[in-house]
Amino acid sequence: MIAYLLNLAQLAAIFGLLSVSLNILIGYAGIFSVAHAVFFGLGAYAGAHVALDLAPDILLAALAAATIAGALSALLALPALRVRGEYFVIASLGLQMMATTVFTEASGITGGLGGLVGIPPASLFGFSLADPLVFLIVCLGFLVFAMVVVRSLMRGSFGRALMALRDSESAAEALGKNVPLLKTLAVLLGGAFAGIAGALFAFQEAFVNVESFTLDQSVLIMAMVIIGGAGTLAGPLFGTLLLLALPAALTFIPGLPPTDIGAVQQLIYGLAMTLLMIFRPAGLAGRAGGRR
Repeated sequence: MIAYLLNLAQLAAIFGLLSVSLNILIGYAGIFSVAHAVFFGLGAYAGAHVALDLAPDILLAALAAATIAGALSALLALPALRVRGEYFVIASLGLQMMATTVFTEASGITGGLGGLVGIPPASLFGFSLADPLVFLIVCLGFLVFAMVVVRSLMRGSFGRALMALRDSESAAEALGKNVPLLKTLAVLLGGAFAGIAGALFAFQEAFVNVESFTLDQSVLIMAMVIIGGAGTLAGPLFGTLLLLALPAALTFIPGLPPTDIGAVQQLIYGLAMTLLMIFRPAGLAGRAGGRR
């Protein structure tokens, strides 16, 4: 039971970091993307290759993952960022579908459907992080680091510019803001942190394949942000804890077949998001009836 709870806590820290990274786009820049699992996957594959081909050093893997996921997120986003609102959602959907195909077919890099297996336990400065509690502490350290960075940036001029862009792109342009640059930097930052989450996920699972980086995963991450409260620092964490704890709780319901858990889970997700949009559109951590 303790091992299960530690595993769940590790996933909560990793997905907390992932939802914090998407919150930069949705909550602060007003960029709605349904392709965040792509950058999560890029980071996971990059971290896995560092561990398998070089050394299982978690800092080296995180650096490689952040660099690759951040750079590719900015590069891939440049054409899509020329459009606004719902058109960007469609563009990101196309990116997600294309990436899923690439992850599946590029077996020389991703291992295809079989994935990359045998990822060794992470290490830090030569010390093994194989102990679940130690690895959890390291994951929490990355999460806290990301939250401190986001909090600092959003309280500065960059954050104010992003929120101006979120509230009105036309007004931001009229005030002389470089909208394409702001969007690109937001996507780059969000992609880099998503990449780090991917590297941690690769070590945590010791195995990665395309099934963890599909459209369903992107929708789940978006649900974590929206349900918790987009544009708030703690909101994505609330959403992450809620949506990760729900499947675990469903397994303890007597009489519910394991094969039906996924369907019930999706039903509850949809109902929760619908009710929140009606009664608390700012999310659990947002201010009721107002902008965060």
